[in-house]
Amino acid sequence: MADRLKKWLHEYLGEAVYGGIDGCVTTFAVVAGSEGAGLGTEVVIILGCANLIADGFSMSVGAYLSSKSEKARYSKERQNEYWEIENKRESEVDEVREIFSELGFEGNLLENVVDKITENEDRWVDVMMKHELELVREKKTSFAIGLNTFISFCFFGLIPLTIYLFDLFQNLDVELFPISAGMTAAAFLVIGWSKSYVTHTSKLRGIVETILLGTAAALLAYGAGDVLEQWLL
Repeated sequence: MADRLKKWLHEYLGEAVYGGIDGCVTTFAVVAGSEGAGLGTEVVIILGCANLIADGFSMSVGAYLSSKSEKARYSKERQNEYWEIENKRESEVDEVREIFSELGFEGNLLENVVDKITENEDRWVDVMMKHELELVREKKTSFAIGLNTFISFCFFGLIPLTIYLFDLFQNLDVELFPISAGMTAAAFLVIGWSKSYVTHTSKLRGIVETILLGTAAALLAYGAGDVLEQWLL
């Protein structure tokens, strides 16, 4: 179980982080906007859940299609490289020589490297894909990328709504919005900390950037809700 979790984190942490950021930010923005407009618990839940499902699905489909497009591009470029090796062999050999010359190889060593690479077409194409086109084969499935994005979006996006859901069934005698804001801030801490592993930046920077993003979205949504409430209601 632990090995599976480590493997999942290694492969899909990026999707989980960015799905979580988007889910948490957009749902809390809905909550803040509803609060600014003075809407009740039921309306907050309806708008929040509708946003959660619609935006989560949209983001996951976008991630899925983006992955499919990148894979299709990789496959097409790889086929092109095989065609160029077959039909423009000398120029492709020169390109390999140029690539490794720029990496510091020279003289007999350079020629030996070129000969070794060009004696096998699959190896040759791998080198051209990586060093000439700077393309790397995506090992993750497009479906898994989309699914993990959706799950993370919904999981973290539900956090700002949690206290409102409790209020719907328990009729809590508390101020709901500050509690929602506190729970969201805690979620931002977790997401920002995880983001640092994806972007290879400092943990503090990841946390601060995520919290500032969420705060800005909430302030804008709250202000818009307040202004529209005064104009329309």
